[in-house]
Amino acid sequence: MKICDTHTHSNNSFDAQNSVEDMCKSAVERGLYAIAITDHCEAPLIKEGEHSRYGYFDKTIPTSFREANDAKLKYRNTLKVLCGIELGEPMHDLKCTQRALQYGDFDFVIASVHNIRDFEDFYYLDYNMINIDKVLNQYFDELLETAEFENFDTLAHITYPLRYIKRDTDLMYNLEPYQNKIDLIYKALIKNDKALEINVSGLYKDFGSSLPDAYQVKRFKELGGKYITIGSDAHCADDIGKEVEKGIELAKNAGFTYYTIFEKRRPILIDIK
Repeated sequence: MKICDTHTHSNNSFDAQNSVEDMCKSAVERGLYAIAITDHCEAPLIKEGEHSRYGYFDKTIPTSFREANDAKLKYRNTLKVLCGIELGEPMHDLKCTQRALQYGDFDFVIASVHNIRDFEDFYYLDYNMINIDKVLNQYFDELLETAEFENFDTLAHITYPLRYIKRDTDLMYNLEPYQNKIDLIYKALIKNDKALEINVSGLYKDFGSSLPDAYQVKRFKELGGKYITIGSDAHCADDIGKEVEKGIELAKNAGFTYYTIFEKRRPILIDIK
């Protein structure tokens, strides 16, 4: 079976360690068929320029795109390298989002929401001090707004806040009260022929579940979901491809007979055997 990791970060992301070259070498050593380099671009922070704590995106994303293109050529006989971007908070500033999408002729665009409006990244919040229900309601509202946006390919780690809620409270938060909103997100993805990501980072970190979990992936399928992408969310070469096979098995158990990579923004189906 072809193993493809469609969510990885090189050192062109502020929080990652290794070069594109190192990431590709690791993918080849582990026998992967394809890897997508999807460095962080928090869209509304582009206007902060070189003063952004998350990176000078006018520099880092074109560099990431160039290095991934160089790797695409270098590894063409051993590894499919895809040029991607993780576009954070695309609905917070549409002018900045358009600017981000012009950094390169991307194969693949991940949309994600790492923070809701007027809040810091979920990583930095103290969940013992805030109203979790209010934050999650706003989060899923913003995810629905994002799912209705046209210019992306997959929606990443839709249960992202849960790993930090568990970190602070030691609770696996129950999503049942939010399921109607989550279903609306799935229906928007399905209507617009977008993919849902199975982010497997929670399987090799201390969360203990993929993001989203098996129930949510199955629910997406039940509602008519067609496309699933699978990513390790690796921030170092050692994590490339880690637990992707478990993500593929999870997709299979949910009823999918293939998962998806994107090349030139078009879906390519990878058979699950």
